[in-house]
This record gives sequence, C-alpha cells and structure tokens, in this order.
Amino acid sequence: MKQEMYYGEELVSYEELKSRIEEYIDWYNHERSKEKLAGLSPVEYRTQFSQSAA
Repeated sequence: MKQEMYYGEELVSYEELKSRIEEYIDWYNHERSKEKLAGLSPVEYRTQFSQSAA
C-alpha cells in the first residue's frame, strides 16, 4: 500500500492521510480487477461466488 499509494509524496496532515487510505481501500476492494479472480474485483468475485453457492 505504501509504495502504490503515497511513495515519495509528502502528506500535509493526518486527515489527508486518512482520506487517502480510505480511498485506496475502496479502490482495492471495489475497482481493482484481478486476473486470478476472472477479471473481477474482490467484492464482485465474492458476490458472484456466494450467489452461485446458494
């Protein structure tokens, strides 16, 4: 996360850091697609898998 998110950037405040971390976590779970997960984001994959198992 450190290298992907803010390596080499200076953050001014704790609030800015907190906001950037929250944005990164949202992107990581909802938007990022993984080849191992059939091109889906982790949340999409879990949702699809749980619906097919039911």
